[in-house]
Amino acid sequence: MSRIVVDTNVFIGACLGAGAANEVIASCLEGKFTPLMGHALFAEYEDVLSRASLFANSRLNAAERDELFDIFSAHCEWIRVYYQWRPNLRDEADNHLMELAVAGNARYVVTRNIRDIASGELLFPQVRIVTPAQLFKEHVE
Repeated sequence: MSRIVVDTNVFIGACLGAGAANEVIASCLEGKFTPLMGHALFAEYEDVLSRASLFANSRLNAAERDELFDIFSAHCEWIRVYYQWRPNLRDEADNHLMELAVAGNARYVVTRNIRDIASGELLFPQVRIVTPAQLFKEHVE
């Protein structure tokens, strides 16, 4: 079972009904992937879920989104990040995703923001940056 880091934008996509993002979250809940969670990512999820404007077109109301997140986080393996690698991504706020992936020995970081996440100066060849569609296609076919 592959260990993955699921960026918050994938979870948002699932709440909005985006097909591939739905498949990634559903696959995590079905045990096909082991999603990793760390303190920084958890805080980002909580922050993002509190932004009502992001979910204006959501198929889920706030209570349903919170319940989905509770279920998703229960399926996550918690990882402590003891060393900050600082891969110097285009968006400083995304560095924690790569740090979590390295600390948790993840095979993938799943994001809808490939350009920024894959732009680091410090590269980790064992971690692939993929979109939800790429991950789902690779593991289904």
